[in-house]
Amino acid sequence: MGRTPVTTPESLTLRSDVTVELVKSSASDADVLFAARVSTLGEQSLDELKKDPERSKGLINYLMRDRHGSPFEHNSMTFFISAPIFVFREFMRHRVGWSYNEESGRYRELEPVFYVPGESRKLVQEGRPGKYVFVEGTPAQHETVRGTLEESYEQAYAAYQKLLAEGVAREVARSVLPVGLFSSMYATCNARSLMHFLGLRTQHELAKVPSFPQREIEMVGEKMEEEWARLMPLTYAAFNTNGRVAP
Repeated sequence: MGRTPVTTPESLTLRSDVTVELVKSSASDADVLFAARVSTLGEQSLDELKKDPERSKGLINYLMRDRHGSPFEHNSMTFFISAPIFVFREFMRHRVGWSYNEESGRYRELEPVFYVPGESRKLVQEGRPGKYVFVEGTPAQHETVRGTLEESYEQAYAAYQKLLAEGVAREVARSVLPVGLFSSMYATCNARSLMHFLGLRTQHELAKVPSFPQREIEMVGEKMEEEWARLMPLTYAAFNTNGRVAP
């Protein structure tokens, strides 16, 4: 996925997007079918790998509808994700069926790449906790947010560089950096764990259960969903048909 960086005169890079790349996968609709049919066919269920899964899309929909979830676990997708640290802190709440390895501020000097909201990002929260909405910000608010964040990032990264120059260990110096700093990680999941993630971290008109994700993690979820839909189109269609509820 392409980046849309804006480089400041102070050599900071400000980004309003995220990066999601599918780097490795072993995932197809046939994986769901052989796992499901072992119940009745035993070793003969492996024949599903040689057949067109389209002929058994009804079975996939049945499994999704009646929430027989384990057949959706016999696959794997590994994504490379670059996003602000605060997105990763939300990501780590998803533990079942996920594996993570993130770049380390202990072992490498962190790059001056920071997040600023894009023009389409809603800025203003209205209402009380548990019952609130986000609305558009004014041009003046967007300008204030961008300017304030950029100033803060400049100061924080200058402090980080100062500590490193003084010989302070990277794992200590990184303490001055904000959660708007970009990090990168590999995230590996299966279709069932990804469906649970998407059910919570994306809004969709077909969802039976409403979700209220922070926009930045939703951006990651949308890009992951695009890749998964291409790999497992029948499973993806059943997920949407049945209200985007993980089985």
